[in-house]
Amino acid sequence: MSSRDWVSFNREIVGEFRANGGQIERFGGLPVVILHTIGAVTGEVRLTPLIPIIDGDDMFVFATAAGASKDPAWVANLRANPRITVESADDEFVADVVPISLADAQLMIDERAATTPQLAEYVSSAAPRVIPVFSIEPVL
Repeated sequence: MSSRDWVSFNREIVGEFRANGGQIERFGGLPVVILHTIGAVTGEVRLTPLIPIIDGDDMFVFATAAGASKDPAWVANLRANPRITVESADDEFVADVVPISLADAQLMIDERAATTPQLAEYVSSAAPRVIPVFSIEPVL
């Protein structure tokens, strides 16, 4: 998908998210968050809807880019400006987004891909790129 297509897709998903109390029908009831990232070059706020991985009190996001061979643009934004706003179905909060080491990211991805066929496809098509994983850590 081109960057223009992603912008359009993201805009559509954000609209549906906000109109339906955080529910995105095509995502089959999975939780969705919207990262309000700050452009690394422009400084403009960018809205990125993602399906997070929730593990107890921990939340992670995977930069799959739908299996593209390069990282999505929001990865550079997070690395340049890791303190962001996160919007969920029932909350909005400030968080620090912390990259997980590549080795730990690969372990997390492999574990999830074993039970999630779509993620397994993304991992396969993205190879040899290791998909970055980020921890969303609310600022208290």
